[in-house]
Order: sequence, then C-alpha cells, then structure tokens
Amino acid sequence: MELHEKVVVVTGGADGIGRALCRRFAADGARGVVVADIDSEGAERVADEINGLAVATDVSIEADVVHLVERAEAAYGRIDLFCSNAGIAGQQGGAEVPDAEWQRIWDVNVMAHIYAARAVLPGMLARGAGYLLNTASAAGLLTQIGSAPYSVTKHAALAFAEWLSVAHTDAGIKVSCLCPQGVRTKMLLGEDGTGENFLVEGSLSPEEIAEAVVAGLAEERFLILPHPEVAEYFRRKAADYDRWLKGMRRLQARVGFGEVKAEGRLKG
Repeated sequence: MELHEKVVVVTGGADGIGRALCRRFAADGARGVVVADIDSEGAERVADEINGLAVATDVSIEADVVHLVERAEAAYGRIDLFCSNAGIAGQQGGAEVPDAEWQRIWDVNVMAHIYAARAVLPGMLARGAGYLLNTASAAGLLTQIGSAPYSVTKHAALAFAEWLSVAHTDAGIKVSCLCPQGVRTKMLLGEDGTGENFLVEGSLSPEEIAEAVVAGLAEERFLILPHPEVAEYFRRKAADYDRWLKGMRRLQARVGFGEVKAEGRLKG
C-alpha cells in the first residue's frame, strides 16, 4: 500500500506509536489523517500539527468507534487504512486479577478491534478495497511476564487479525498486525520516562516503529515485526514449545517479577 493520497484513521493517535504513525502518514502524503484518542486535547494537538482531523474516541465503546468512522467518511469520503492502534497495559497479575480489570483491558485491547472492523468493513467491502492495521504486541506471539491480562488480550488481538485476513483478503481487504517488543513510550517507561524494565535494552522509538509500519504496508505483510529477534523467538517457540517455556521461566526468574510489576511498563 502506498500512502500518498490515502485517507487514514489512527486510534490512540495522541501519543506514542499512534502519534508517530499520524506524523509519518502525513509526511508521506496522506490526503487525510484522522487522529482518534480518548485524550481529546492531545488528539487536537497532533491534528493541528499535521492538518488532520481530531475525533475524541473511547475505543472501548462501540458507539464511539461508529461515530469515528462516520466523521472520517463525512470529512474525506472514504477510509483507505484504519489503524486500530489504541491499547492499555492493564493490571499486573494472573487469575487473581478482578473481573472488572479483565473486562476493561479486554474491551480496549480486543473489542476495539472488533468494533473497528464492524464499522469500517462494509464500506471497504463495497469498494473491494481497504486496509486494516491492528496493533497487537510481541506478547501476542510470545507472552508477557507478570501480566496474564495483557498477554491474553494481545494473543486474542493477533488471532482476530489472522481471522480477518483469512476471511477478507480475497475480497480486496488487506490486513496487517503490528507486533513490536519494547517501545520507548509511557507504557514502557512510565509517565516520567525513567521507568526501569528489562525490555528497555533493545527498545525502539515510536518513530522507528512507524518506519517499520510504512515498510510493512508497502510490502503488504501480515506480520510487521520491528524487532527482528521476535521472529526468531517465535520460531523457537513453534519448534519446541516445552523448551521455550523453560526458557521463559528462566527469564522470569532472572528479571524478577517485581521488576515488571509496575502498572503501565510493558511492551507496546
């Protein structure tokens, strides 16, 4: 996919990866970039910077996602690329995490992708063209030490993107799934940018992620892996699942659960 003259929607566009995507798409000549975020002021700042359209959106609410698609289509006539990028780290822990917290992260990290597809696919299918980019995480291919909710929801996000590709590619709909590892955003580093995490080493900037996304879209690759080592980890997992699990247990013991327990400091 070439971005020149395309209309793009980016959720979670006020900061982090989403903001970098909005800036890069605009720089590459997109005809319109719609910046969607629950942080309406942040979305406005990014939209003003790139001459785009800001739409306040809580992606966990289907009516908000429907409204977002309607606003984008009213402004630009169509949506060529929908980047379902918004996500949260959620509460750390496993089965003991309360139901309300499981539901909150499920709504943002999984249902938001479903709401987006439900809202945007009819128009794309009618035209026989369109692109869906869903942001998941390396945690969706591997796992996330210390956080079952994050790991489970990112696995589900990846699975839904796979299903969309299988179901709709022959009808002209392209699908990619972005699975970065450590990204230098507030999710990894905390609000003050000083957070410590074993993923900081080898982490990439949001701008480097955006560069990888543009390259992946140009090649129309399903898996976009900005960290090439993730592909190797995934191959090892598939080749010998039990050995891979033993390795992950060793990693957990080495880094210590406490090091990754601070909420909001996870891979993006």
